[in-house]
Amino acid sequence: MAQGQGHPDLPIKLVVGLGNIGGEYEATRHNAGFWFVDALAQSLGATFSGDHKVHGAVAKVGDIRLLKPFTFMNRSGLAVSALANFFQVPSAQILVAHDELDVPAGDVKMKFAGGHAGHNGLRDIHAKLATPEYWRLRIGIGHPRDSSTPQQPVVDWVLQRPRAEERRTIDDAIDHALTAWKHCAEGNLTEAVKIVHTKRPV
Repeated sequence: MAQGQGHPDLPIKLVVGLGNIGGEYEATRHNAGFWFVDALAQSLGATFSGDHKVHGAVAKVGDIRLLKPFTFMNRSGLAVSALANFFQVPSAQILVAHDELDVPAGDVKMKFAGGHAGHNGLRDIHAKLATPEYWRLRIGIGHPRDSSTPQQPVVDWVLQRPRAEERRTIDDAIDHALTAWKHCAEGNLTEAVKIVHTKRPV
């Protein structure tokens, strides 16, 4: 544990982006986790290829692996546990990037452990890993209650495309989170969290 921080400072070895496969879901809010790992892979010069043994698309950079599950969101844990078990990656060295209703679009948060807050992807990962003790990159997509359609069901909201300006703010937040990646890979998670949570100039 990092002294006084309440979280382990260990190098991240597995980065998981959560989303739903299929062209109809590609640009929807629920796929923000995919957007992050795609951007990370691009920045590292890595390419995804399908690996049915682990039920997902995998990109490799040194001893670090990036994963996009082939399963739908509510079965994400199947792919995460398969890859983590095969390569013996402890949960404390896993970072899961996912959409977050309780964070405004354009903001991003990073935390270790905690609940799943009803997120079906996290719920399944909790169950398959048998622990909540992994890192999360929470990519804000906002909540319909704070939008111009406050009565819109959450399930419809997450499966819709964000407005163009909203998508730009989410992409900017992802770019900001990528600036912390070096520290994640080196095991300096305290610094990574600090960078992610530092307000960007408007």
